[in-house]
Amino acid sequence: MRSRRWFRVAAGGVAGLLAGVGLAIPAGPASAANPIITSIYTADPAPLVVGNTMYVYAGRDEAPTGDNNFRMREWHVLSSTDANTWTHHGARASIATFPWAGADAWASEVEPRNGRYYWYTSVNGRGAGWMDIGVAVADSPLGPFTDAKGGPLISDSTPNSSGLNIDPTVFVDDDGQAYIYWGGYWGARAARLKSNMIELDGAVVTPQGLSNFWEAPWMFKRNGLYYMMYAANDTNGCVTSSSYACQRYATATNPMGPWTHRGIVLGQVSSTTNHAGVVELNGNWYMVYHTANAPGGGNFRRSVAVDRLYFNADGTMQRVVQTSTGPGPGPGPGPGGPPAGTNLATSATATTSYVSSWETVAALNNGGVPANSADRSNLAYGNWPQQGTQWVEYTWPSARNVNRIATYWFDDDQGIDLPASCQVQYWTGSAYANVPGQSSCGVAGNTYNVTTFNSVSTTRLRLNITSRSGFSTGLLEWLAYQP
Repeated sequence: MRSRRWFRVAAGGVAGLLAGVGLAIPAGPASAANPIITSIYTADPAPLVVGNTMYVYAGRDEAPTGDNNFRMREWHVLSSTDANTWTHHGARASIATFPWAGADAWASEVEPRNGRYYWYTSVNGRGAGWMDIGVAVADSPLGPFTDAKGGPLISDSTPNSSGLNIDPTVFVDDDGQAYIYWGGYWGARAARLKSNMIELDGAVVTPQGLSNFWEAPWMFKRNGLYYMMYAANDTNGCVTSSSYACQRYATATNPMGPWTHRGIVLGQVSSTTNHAGVVELNGNWYMVYHTANAPGGGNFRRSVAVDRLYFNADGTMQRVVQTSTGPGPGPGPGPGGPPAGTNLATSATATTSYVSSWETVAALNNGGVPANSADRSNLAYGNWPQQGTQWVEYTWPSARNVNRIATYWFDDDQGIDLPASCQVQYWTGSAYANVPGQSSCGVAGNTYNVTTFNSVSTTRLRLNITSRSGFSTGLLEWLAYQP
């Protein structure tokens, strides 16, 4: 039984994962930031948690600079126990794993069942434009994997198959029933699987309610609710150009739907394709996705990234903030009390460049302890409908020494969202100046973001907050600490 999942990503103008000839790259520690590995290009990640270890199965992008095609022949595996430091285990499957396949192995996902691990793959079995779904099996998350069926599980000959049979996501429910979702070219499909995990059990159906589905479904379960995440390429709040994609999601009370669209959980990334998966590790939730952010990267040389994912009290998902630093060491940021230290904000007077009529600047230093970024119970500050850069400021009657702040951002899942960036300034006596030595100004939700800097003595401390495009910003608490 598994109530969380891992995800896959799209390649080839649609979604793609490579599977090819396995290159023996020795296991070793990988990057502790995003992208999580830069020694090779990786795409279409599919996370799986076994015990206290997260495995990420990803295709290898091998297209050289200037080649605008998906060159993918093998899958690699990475693992981590903290979602921060990664071990690269090299190639664990390839096109050669499937004797009936020829080329173009794309997105995949691994699902455990009865002590075995089933690797569902998008693979080209009959030439350009023809994609099938195959299954490999192993007794360990790291393999060795062998062909489990000797031919495709799903192909164009499957009744009611998708316009492009790619991107399988497989889910085993609490009662032991397994389900498979897949599809591209707007053709989402679903079916039950037999207990042997290599045969369909009944008719292929067309899921209802997956608004603007394009490709790359990812299914998981949390607190009795089923979640379906998928790539969309509409310009209705998703992307600025249909050449790119975002990740929308829907929920249902039955694994076969019908689904209710809930919104966008991951915005446009730097690559044209956008493929993501979600898992829970050690009580924290993570989004695994790919970008073009590695050195020399591009649309055909993508790289896997990992960031924190947060849920609202009603079960909806907050939009993931893409970072270059990753989720950080240990369990990562999360809800809880404020950082220790002497908070100078309680003795300051708070002002702002703009505050919404139904919010208040008094929320900044009223001593509330938010339960999450949507918590209004202790008042909230917001500057809707303003966009761009707004500021909040603390003023003291005499100079104070300050060397760090902690921000708890407000996110109402409407017009106010987590910011794009922030900058701390202080009053020199004649002008405002950026504080010296400022660390990264964190923009994560559901947590106190601590920003440090060299100590300054000032009567005024200002926080400039720059919004993401199309949104305003807000705060639940803003703390200022003495050294």
